[in-house]
Amino acid sequence: MAEALDFFLDDPSAGEIMALRARLALAGVPVPASAPSVRFARGAAIPAKVRGQLAEDLRLLVLPELWLAVLGTILTAEPRLVLCAVVDTELLAAHSGVHDALAGRVREPSSRYLPGSWLPHCALTRELGWSALPSAVESLDEVRPIRAKVASIGITDTRTGQVTQLIR
Repeated sequence: MAEALDFFLDDPSAGEIMALRARLALAGVPVPASAPSVRFARGAAIPAKVRGQLAEDLRLLVLPELWLAVLGTILTAEPRLVLCAVVDTELLAAHSGVHDALAGRVREPSSRYLPGSWLPHCALTRELGWSALPSAVESLDEVRPIRAKVASIGITDTRTGQVTQLIR
């Protein structure tokens, strides 16, 4: 099991992401059922006993708006289509602050989400076969940049998809 710290998007921007996912689904592309979010951290576990203090620490962060503007792929065993955020100093400072708050509280943190390695993005598809990638991109036609605000922060059980809200 792994747990992730996800920053969920406001309703207008989440609606735009869901519309993109709907276009992909109509083309037969597998899309996530989860609410649109940007994952800031992941580890084997974020223990329940530290979550109250973690929420207090995260409330002190200034969270910038996100510009989801670049269509990209995440290359794991199978590629996923994502909408990447434009990275600026404000976003990097918030991400660094998140990891300062998580320091010593997360079991086995994933190096993929640590400062310096993190690629902020919102998933548009689940894993695809390589042959499905070109048609998935084509089904989107044109993608406009989305200006997103963070509406809530939660911990997602990556196995079940269940979210425990930390901040609303």
